[in-house]
Amino acid sequence: MLPHPRKGFPFSKSSGQNVRPTCARWCILSRYREPGRSPIRKYNLALIGFGNVGRELVRLLTAKKGELRENYGIEWNLTGVASRRIGWIADPNGLDPSAALARRWPEARGGKTPPNVREWIAASRADVVFEASSLNRQTGQPAIDHLKGALEAGAHAISANKGPVVHAYHELCALAVKNGRKFFFESTVMDGTPIFSMFPHCLPAVELRGFRGILNSTTNVVLTEMEKGLSLEQAVKKAQEIGVAETDPSDDLDGWDAAVKVAALTIVLMGVPIKLEEIERVGIRALPPEHVRAARAAGMRYKLICRAERTSDGRVHASVKPEQLPMSDPLALLEGTTSAVRFDMDVFGLSIIEHKPGVIATAYGLFADFIRVTKS
Repeated sequence: MLPHPRKGFPFSKSSGQNVRPTCARWCILSRYREPGRSPIRKYNLALIGFGNVGRELVRLLTAKKGELRENYGIEWNLTGVASRRIGWIADPNGLDPSAALARRWPEARGGKTPPNVREWIAASRADVVFEASSLNRQTGQPAIDHLKGALEAGAHAISANKGPVVHAYHELCALAVKNGRKFFFESTVMDGTPIFSMFPHCLPAVELRGFRGILNSTTNVVLTEMEKGLSLEQAVKKAQEIGVAETDPSDDLDGWDAAVKVAALTIVLMGVPIKLEEIERVGIRALPPEHVRAARAAGMRYKLICRAERTSDGRVHASVKPEQLPMSDPLALLEGTTSAVRFDMDVFGLSIIEHKPGVIATAYGLFADFIRVTKS
């Protein structure tokens, strides 16, 4: 099938007849720019948080610079980088991505750097602000203020931080609409897997009745290592050595990270403003290693399971807790950093598995949101 020479729709090479494109074919065709159809647009990008995710995003943007231009009509300049370590760095003429990755920063103009996020956004003349700072599960701050500052300044806001979704989703969405900008956050749950963008675009008018899955990679690795004979402390150390667990893994072990993800999915996809304290939460810290090994010997496996189910009164009951699963359960087969979720809808069920994601998967979620922003 090739584009029709006059109308741009597919036609049969053998018959020359027009063929109505299927959704899949049309989506494939429409991702590419027709020559001369639209001008190249350049965007100033500013990043808050320049740890593993922020740095990987810059690498990904650089690696795909040609594809962004040729297939999507996008060019970009890195005009702002901010973190607790380096402060607020901005240059509207553009920062050198290679120098930024090498942590070589230019001298501030006039010897002064912007003192806060709003002046930094103004100084960088950002069109898109990426929020990839550390999670504050209690309040979502200061990431919420970062995103509000971006939207109020007329920039699109893209977040890998779950806190703003849990604590300020409706406020940020309303602010985005008011200012004619977008607030996207695909990377907050299951990294770059298209969950939040899938429902409005690919599953219109479905009723999401509930979901069940494994959403925390660290506990999945720790439980697997405990099955092999390690203690909890040894299993955590192994997870840290392979770059999965944080220096302080408390949020993972105590179920907080998974609970925040459950809250984000419930708030956005089920439309219920659930609070973290309303989610039944039990971590794996108190689970004895011998119980984990005994379950495995009996043909079962412990997994930290995330659940949410809509009740008859329209509320949602949500939980995060370790459960023994039979080997016939697909979730019992997940190893390492692999995560998965099953969505139960009124029309059918849908399962999504993300196989052994790395930091690049989270960066890709930000990258994909950037492309979606430019097409909106």
